[in-house]
Amino acid sequence: MTAEVLKYTQEQVESLELAPGTEHHQLEGWVPTLASEEDLRQALEKAFDYRGDITLTLKNGEKLEAYIFDRKTGPTLADSYLQYFTPKATDKRKVSYADIARLEFSGKDRAAGKHWEDWLKAYNEKKAAGEKNIALHPDLLE
Repeated sequence: MTAEVLKYTQEQVESLELAPGTEHHQLEGWVPTLASEEDLRQALEKAFDYRGDITLTLKNGEKLEAYIFDRKTGPTLADSYLQYFTPKATDKRKVSYADIARLEFSGKDRAAGKHWEDWLKAYNEKKAAGEKNIALHPDLLE
């Protein structure tokens, strides 16, 4: 593989990151209005795709800081649930959609920004400097 294959222009990188028809939202800090069942379902779909923690407030007043990793949607809110991890518990947990009163995109969005560009720039700099066995590692999670 030649060095030319590994060097991309800014325009080429952006075209790879933003495919036609793809819409990227800034969700970090967002607190959606949950006026209807559909509002809740749409917000929870975005929460599932979010790469940061979500704070859920349950109808009983309990607050959960969670990373959502799976969900099952059913015909009713009671038949639908999220699966999540919390920073304080090592086991998987789940909560019914019907128990959720509020949600907030509270954690840092790990997928936001120009991380691909940063990675590519660092890779090309190391390659140009003649380094061998280049290993670039992802940012550590806090």
